[in-house]
Amino acid sequence: MDADKNPTPDAGAVVESTDDTESFTKVKSKKTQKRKREQDGADMDTEEPVAHKRPQFPPLAGDKLRGPNDMRKIPVPAHRYTPLKDNWLKIFTPIVENLQLQVRFNLKSRNVEIKTCKETQDIGSLTKAADFVRAFILGFQVEDALALIRLDELFLESFDVTDVKPLKGDHLSRAIGRIAGKGGKTKFTIENVTKTRIVLADTKVHILGSFQNIKMARTAICNLILGSPPSKVYGNIRVVASRTAERF
Repeated sequence: MDADKNPTPDAGAVVESTDDTESFTKVKSKKTQKRKREQDGADMDTEEPVAHKRPQFPPLAGDKLRGPNDMRKIPVPAHRYTPLKDNWLKIFTPIVENLQLQVRFNLKSRNVEIKTCKETQDIGSLTKAADFVRAFILGFQVEDALALIRLDELFLESFDVTDVKPLKGDHLSRAIGRIAGKGGKTKFTIENVTKTRIVLADTKVHILGSFQNIKMARTAICNLILGSPPSKVYGNIRVVASRTAERF
């Protein structure tokens, strides 16, 4: 009798649970979304790339490659007029015959003018010729300056003694004397060890050589200006030179 009066509540609970499951929507996990994206990417990669035609351009003529005629002007100071006049044939010949350029000395403006022409084939020859003339004007021998035309890895560097240390009067004279040495011995030693060429013109120092050799020579000259004794500078240069020789 008691069992009939109290009905079991299991049926109602089952109906409520089914209603709850129907009311909630199923959310996709991040792993499934990532897997789907990877599959889509794999499908896209399997597509064959579309072949594009390469554009065909006609070759340019030699006149267009050279560009318009260009000119370089190198000013000549008064104290270099006589050496320029004496060595003009040595300067004129490689510029005209080897580099196929036109060159002249303008008496009014006191400039050496170098110009390209129809026979000029290399655009860089104008820069080489200008560096060659500039090196001679700075005081280098014609034979040393010719290396700028023959070799590509040579450079010119100039700096003032007072740039390293602001010296005046006798202190400046002694610094220049330390660089030159007795009879030019110190300068020649630095040139031979570092394989460079050095010109001392008043307080200006000009160095001709490759990048690494210029760096060694400049360090030695700066140490001399700052007051290091030449014997110590010689030793330092020889150590650095031997290291670079072993490296190469």
